[in-house]
Amino acid sequence: MEVKATAKYIKISPRKMRLVLTAVRGLKIEEALNQLKFINKEAVKPVAKLINSVVANAEHNFDLDRKNLYIKELRADQGPTLKRWAPKARGRATPIRKRTNHIVITLDELVASGKKEAKKQTLEAPVKLGSLPKEDEGIKIEKAKDGEKAKDADAKEEKGKKITDIRSEGRGGHARLEGRGRSGFMKKIFQRKSG
Repeated sequence: MEVKATAKYIKISPRKMRLVLTAVRGLKIEEALNQLKFINKEAVKPVAKLINSVVANAEHNFDLDRKNLYIKELRADQGPTLKRWAPKARGRATPIRKRTNHIVITLDELVASGKKEAKKQTLEAPVKLGSLPKEDEGIKIEKAKDGEKAKDADAKEEKGKKITDIRSEGRGGHARLEGRGRSGFMKKIFQRKSG
């Protein structure tokens, strides 16, 4: 099973990056990281960081074994070039091209484990205000009173119990509108001028 990751907009030219990438392409993960420790180039840091990232993705998302992975593909693509200018003699300017690159890495298994897709994670989504049940569905909805504000404000409870929302209610039980009640400096700015 293949696992991919990318690092974009790295401020090293792709030509300098490829010197490091050719040294570790096709190696096992541990061998590649050991090889990177002894290369004296600035491009080693983002490459090692990306390798560690894609290995973490493979272990967490796909339950793959770190020792069974190798670097199948590793390439540096040209990113956008930042154009700057350097002053020269007689009022001239010469261009400076600050090149960037995108690194793409693909890991594969030495021995196929038979896993085809990511493990499924279950997450509970928070309740949105628009998706609250209506009274005709058998659930009572009561407005929050002044005393019970923070604790039970957004708590969703089982059928037959109350669901409260203090965000829609202002002082004295009146409906609160967003953006109203400007005071001080803001009130002076948006004040209507007569005449």
